[in-house]
Amino acid sequence: MARVKGAMMTRKRRNKTLKLAKGYWGAKSKHFKMAKQAVMKSGNYAYAGRKKKKRDFRQLWITRISAACKMNGMNYSQFMNGVKKAGITLNRKMLSEIAISDPAGFTAIVEKAKAAL
Repeated sequence: MARVKGAMMTRKRRNKTLKLAKGYWGAKSKHFKMAKQAVMKSGNYAYAGRKKKKRDFRQLWITRISAACKMNGMNYSQFMNGVKKAGITLNRKMLSEIAISDPAGFTAIVEKAKAAL
């Protein structure tokens, strides 16, 4: 049986890592060993960042809803309780968008939430 040498696949794998490390400072973009470490680290940061982004946006939506509720004489927790009891199935993202773009509509939702309590 003929001997198979792995040069092509090894080169492909290394080039793929070096391509991901393009733009990194110094030897991290040129030397495979350092590039591999930098790409692994940046991949971990990116993974964590995607999770953090979800937390940050939820926090922003809650802050916006809370501010709009205070303008209508209600606090956030009472509002969310009233919304659930009223059977309004809007998520926090949509509620915050309504609070920004349509204050009158948000006031109507607050009134329904108050009535449900």
